Amino acid sequence: METGNGQKRSIIFYISLIGFFGIFTSTISKNPVLPYLVRSLGAGDQVLGIISAVSPLAGIVFSFPVGVLGDKLGRKLLLITAAFIFLLAPLMYLLVTNAWYLIFVRFFHGTATAILGPVASTIIAGAYGKNKGEKLGVYSSTTLIGRTLAPLAGGAIIAFFSFQGELISYRAVYVFAFIFAIPVVIGAFMVNTGETALKKSFGSSAFFESLKYIMKNRTILAAALVDLSIYFSFGIFETFAPGYLKDIGYKPQTVGLIFSLQILAIALTKPLFGKLADTIDKRLQITAGLFTLGFAVAALPFTASFAAVLGASLLFGLAMSFSTVATSAYVADVAKKEQLGASMGALSSIMDIGHSAGPLIAGSLITIFSITAGFVSGFILAAAITVIFLLIVYRK
Repeated sequence: METGNGQKRSIIFYISLIGFFGIFTSTISKNPVLPYLVRSLGAGDQVLGIISAVSPLAGIVFSFPVGVLGDKLGRKLLLITAAFIFLLAPLMYLLVTNAWYLIFVRFFHGTATAILGPVASTIIAGAYGKNKGEKLGVYSSTTLIGRTLAPLAGGAIIAFFSFQGELISYRAVYVFAFIFAIPVVIGAFMVNTGETALKKSFGSSAFFESLKYIMKNRTILAAALVDLSIYFSFGIFETFAPGYLKDIGYKPQTVGLIFSLQILAIALTKPLFGKLADTIDKRLQITAGLFTLGFAVAALPFTASFAAVLGASLLFGLAMSFSTVATSAYVADVAKKEQLGASMGALSSIMDIGHSAGPLIAGSLITIFSITAGFVSGFILAAAITVIFLLIVYRK
């Protein structure tokens, strides 16, 4: 994609705008309001668990096919589709009268983020050559800021409308989510991807051609395994660290502060680490970040003081930022141009598998053995994938 400086600035601005408001509206629709809404509709934690698992499932199922569609049909069409899902999904929550219906609403809403992730990464990687790592970092940071601000805004909206009754205050959140999704639609129409609306017809043969390409490309699969391992550990950290910290005497507000600082560290450093990835060997950056992250997640159950806990949390966040921004840029380097979207989609799908598997596997280990076993499993996987990645990407 040939783009001038003005068009390049326009692309990163509008993609970041879409990322911020898209992730903000998606997150505000579930945190903290979704558990409250489920209970107000008369359902319990079992139903809530099923509903919560549905949204990541959309990413696992759709990210790769979306990437293939982007390569064949054009990315702007998919970006506009995602934008309208972000806009319409909040209205669907307002119509729910039975908690079980939220399964379908959450899956529908999850398809928006499943589309946005690989499509946005592919557009950025295609538009920016030597500094794509930096721009991917900028985009990722804007989504993280949206993810951070959403729970604060959601809690404030619930508190402000609480005098109207619980159910009305919860539904007010979705009204605001709809309003904040309007810039997503505007941005999707404004961004110039430099593509024609229809590039070529799409059929099952194109899908299997892309799938065959990914399965035979060990380098892309190795990078995807890195992201799987990173988000496996991230799923463990975000799921079980709060309970561990509560058990050793930390108050909820202190735990919230620790996690907020971790997210802030990731958001602030992603552009910097992305720029670094544009100038050094990305393979070294990926392996250094992955191994450090594994060490940080295993260290948490051996810490107790605030300084040690905060240090482990920040080290985890910095290592995650250091590695993940390089994996996307590395895949963009090694993938064929005509398979770039499929490659980004595969990266996103495999990442979501790790994110879902982490809490499931670690939860079983914690139940059978101990909290330490659950966290150490993240280190074991990270160390194994580090070795596998190095053997594959440095092979002659």
